[in-house]
Amino acid sequence: MTEAFQATTALAALGAACALSTADQWQPVGLVVLIAALSVGSHLFPFETGNLRICGSFMSLVLAMALLGPAPAVAIAVTAVIVDGIRRRQPRRLVFSDVAAYAVFPLAGALMMQEIAGADEFAPGDIAFGFILVGVFMATNLLNFLLIVGPDVHLHPGKLARAFVTTFVPMVPWELASAIVTALTACAYRVYGLGALSLLAAMLFIFQYLLRAIVQAEERGFQLEERMKQLSAMHEGMLAVMLKTLSLRDPMTARHSAAVARYSRALAKEAGLSLDEQELVHTAGLVHDIGKFIFPDSILSAARKLTPEEYEIIKLHPGQGAEIIRRVNGFEPVADIVLAHHERIDGKGYPNGVAGDDIPILSRIISIADTYDVMTARDSYRRPVSQEDAVAELRRVSGTQLDGHLVGLFVGLLEEQEITFAHDDDADLEAELRVERRPYVMRPELVAA
Repeated sequence: MTEAFQATTALAALGAACALSTADQWQPVGLVVLIAALSVGSHLFPFETGNLRICGSFMSLVLAMALLGPAPAVAIAVTAVIVDGIRRRQPRRLVFSDVAAYAVFPLAGALMMQEIAGADEFAPGDIAFGFILVGVFMATNLLNFLLIVGPDVHLHPGKLARAFVTTFVPMVPWELASAIVTALTACAYRVYGLGALSLLAAMLFIFQYLLRAIVQAEERGFQLEERMKQLSAMHEGMLAVMLKTLSLRDPMTARHSAAVARYSRALAKEAGLSLDEQELVHTAGLVHDIGKFIFPDSILSAARKLTPEEYEIIKLHPGQGAEIIRRVNGFEPVADIVLAHHERIDGKGYPNGVAGDDIPILSRIISIADTYDVMTARDSYRRPVSQEDAVAELRRVSGTQLDGHLVGLFVGLLEEQEITFAHDDDADLEAELRVERRPYVMRPELVAA
């Protein structure tokens, strides 16, 4: 809004307030002075969030709307923001904007109180008066937000929606609590007189302190969420680069890793694991053989039986892979899964000889998917076997090498659904790396902990 429009709005509100008010609304003078002091004083202890500057004067202004009338409420509100603007040496544009907003919402609130809860309609102790005041408090609070924020973002509806979600919505519980306190104070004043307003003076400071804490916490949470989105995008790119790099050196291993990721995710879902665990095992499947970077080409592409010395080198890749992955912030759970994906149920696996349920369930899932794909992959250095023969082998080692329950679930999946992976080109590899298959990242609440 232009300064001329803001000035016109403020003058119109002031004129309407005077026209719709009577002299007796300025009585008692002590009440007017006390509410004005609370309103002006609360501006001395504000806090800022985004483009908003929040203080606790709203409670005192709602009291003015309810206990005085339109003219006193508008006069107190406008006086408070003018004094604050002068004290902070605000640009004239901002002072005009605040004056326009603080002239309009007290007028609207006071008129609502007059229309709905006229002084003669309710006895001093009538609880209905308090409920009406709570409703007026929340309505004028929303109007105040729109008047302050709206002019800055009216050309960008998305920004207004974001400001509403990130700034107004988190404060609703606290605003409702302050509305209840204000209503109780107003009811107490109508019964006990001016002394009851000491409750509001104390609550103003408490409210402002708590409101500052909750908004700052919400801001930190929003910033953390944005950071996690950035981290997720970085991890997606990093995983793609790692798999592409592995693919350049050994395309078969890269495609095998993508196949294991696909099978593992399907098995985790069949086992009833959460979406987070499905994402986690999918990501672990993609990088479970990243430790094979340490292999010399003579081992990596060997189409013969390995020597005992070479097999000892093979046994190093889970630990090496886990060490690489653990260096990525937030990927420690992925590293733990990769470390244990060659452990056996009977304890004869490697690198640590862990047995049974001590092996993480997601590692047990990857072990099954890994074993199946090694047997059936068409671009393997070994001669592939049929699905029927591979299933027979899975059943044979069930309970010794592999988790028997999970093997049963996986075999059921193979028999009931067409879960396949094409190893003869990179189409399925690319499919497992697409953004829609979002890789696992640590949740904000976990990082914060």
